[in-house]
Amino acid sequence: MRVVIAEDSAILREGLAHLLAVRGHDVQAAVVDASALLEAVTSHRPDVAIIDIRLPPNHTDEGLRAAIQLRRDVPGVGVLLFSQYVETAFVAELLAGGSDGVGYLLKERVVRLDDFLDALHRIAGGGTALDPEVVTQLFGRSRHRDQLAALTARERSVLQLMAQGRSNTAIAAGLRVTERAVEKHITNIFTKFDLLPSDVDHRRVMAVLRYLQS
Repeated sequence: MRVVIAEDSAILREGLAHLLAVRGHDVQAAVVDASALLEAVTSHRPDVAIIDIRLPPNHTDEGLRAAIQLRRDVPGVGVLLFSQYVETAFVAELLAGGSDGVGYLLKERVVRLDDFLDALHRIAGGGTALDPEVVTQLFGRSRHRDQLAALTARERSVLQLMAQGRSNTAIAAGLRVTERAVEKHITNIFTKFDLLPSDVDHRRVMAVLRYLQS
């Protein structure tokens, strides 16, 4: 897997680069700011870019804005926001083109390297990886509160795990239910969201975006 890293903390930047290299991944660039990130991704076309949200010069939302630009200008490159903070203001814009190849993980909550690498692989493969805390805050800002309120507690749990990029098998294991039960809950979610079968739209993605794009 080919990776570009944008992180202003030298310790974390070099640490990530070393860990990824040890695991056999190709770290094509490890940069400090958003402009260098855009240049590196445009030049190298990696499988995924790991981006801190708050980058120089102002340490506000430079990384997030760069991620949005990359999604628009360099399609096919996965984007993982890796931050200490939950910033929801521009996440809807980040997801405007779909949730495929997008991740948002909180640094303090990643306790196992294997979990981080699993999320990275999912994003590089076109999947999604969202921290549960990020999902919770995004749900809290939703404009579709009536539809969310119509979900049962179990359906909401299933939807949150869907938003994290989990497969039906992983959801079933996490909730300790059968895959058949998960499929039934997902069908109920589609029904309550008025998401009819379509040859164009992926209902699973649409169900997640209904709440993340708020």
